[in-house]
Amino acid sequence: MKCKVCRGPAVIDIRRHNANFCADHFLKYCRDQVSKAIHEFKMATPDERLLIAVSGGKDSLAIWDLLGELGYQADGLYVGLGIGEYSETSGRYARDFADKRDLKLLEIDLRSEYGYDVPTASAATRRVPCSACGMSKRHLFDKAALDGGYDALVTGHNLDDEAAVLYGNVLRWQTDYLARQRPVLPERNGFPRKVKPLIRLSERETAAYCVLRGIDYLVEECPMAAGNKHLAFKESLNAAEQQSPGTKHDFYFSFLRKAADKFIDPEAEPLGVCERCGAPAGSELCSFCRIVEKASNHEPVPVELVNRKYR
Repeated sequence: MKCKVCRGPAVIDIRRHNANFCADHFLKYCRDQVSKAIHEFKMATPDERLLIAVSGGKDSLAIWDLLGELGYQADGLYVGLGIGEYSETSGRYARDFADKRDLKLLEIDLRSEYGYDVPTASAATRRVPCSACGMSKRHLFDKAALDGGYDALVTGHNLDDEAAVLYGNVLRWQTDYLARQRPVLPERNGFPRKVKPLIRLSERETAAYCVLRGIDYLVEECPMAAGNKHLAFKESLNAAEQQSPGTKHDFYFSFLRKAADKFIDPEAEPLGVCERCGAPAGSELCSFCRIVEKASNHEPVPVELVNRKYR
């Protein structure tokens, strides 16, 4: 197997491009794909300050490294979710990455700063863990980006993630979600600009990027993600990709070209303001403050107890 560019020994094959790459040219390929996504969708400019939502996993650490390689100014934000040993380990990977590269990492701890953790929020609100987690993270990421004066919030969603979410939303024709499934959500109505520069790279490619760049990352899946339908959608698309390389890319990017503009984002309409925190809200309290209200007064719930309920 030889590199498409230099004909040297290849380390990875990219079947959807019918190409193999050596280490150096694969790293260049990753940088080029991220740069192309940023410019194609006008995600950011080199003089803007970016805040990256960091989990300690491969995708968020890969995009932090890639943006630095491309000359962007990027800080990280890690949210401690209180998911037992998993959160302790993920935080350690995020801190180690930042420390070794002298990068700025902001940290928020749900339990110490808001009086609850994700397992407790799931039990108190009767939401599945991923729902309580996602609601909490979105609010805190948005708030940190706005309070810190950042020009955009960056997330590590890759091609596999976006194709799987799109698949699930199309199966149920969830038009509100389809309207927001874009590589860029502009700043508006109290929300920061949100961008996804990894949309042209697959999960396998970001993992390979981390290995070749010597980036240590958390490999294990979140213990509370068991039964998450998103994982099942990924498996279905992986099977299709195996039979027909390029399926995920064509599915996602064809949606962006041909259908995305047909859906109207409900968040484009002006929202009210949460009377407690000032965030955009459809009622007196935003969803995050409602979670805080219920979960902070609830007895802490261990991860294992919540997992037994939703497995």
